[in-house]
Amino acid sequence: MKKLLIGLLIFVVFIGGGLYAVYYFGTEMAADQVVESVTEDMETTGEMDRVRTYIESDPVLSGYIEEAKAAKDDEDLAFTTRAEATRVMVQKVGIGELQQIQADAESGNLSEQEVIQKLEQSLTEEELKALKVLAYKEIYGE
Repeated sequence: MKKLLIGLLIFVVFIGGGLYAVYYFGTEMAADQVVESVTEDMETTGEMDRVRTYIESDPVLSGYIEEAKAAKDDEDLAFTTRAEATRVMVQKVGIGELQQIQADAESGNLSEQEVIQKLEQSLTEEELKALKVLAYKEIYGE
């Protein structure tokens, strides 16, 4: 009985470690693949230029970009990679909520300001700052 219990405990720890590794490395690979694919598609179709123009013409969004530009070399960011950002977003906002935000934004049922408000409710100031910096680097290639 004791050997069975120890064996079961080792099995559970092994499975738990494996699941954590899949989650940890899976989010990193998924984030990189998605961002690279979308960025490449947007660059080839010219959509990235339209995004830049839209951001620069919107006072609120251009303010966020200026904040990100000023903070891009800050070493005290909450996260610095897409994978870390993805993990924080999944943990703090949740996959279902992120999918709902995306669907609502794409269908026009959610404005940029409403998306920002939803994220501000779930993320800390430091996390929002880091997210702005990552977005800036992706959009402007820095």
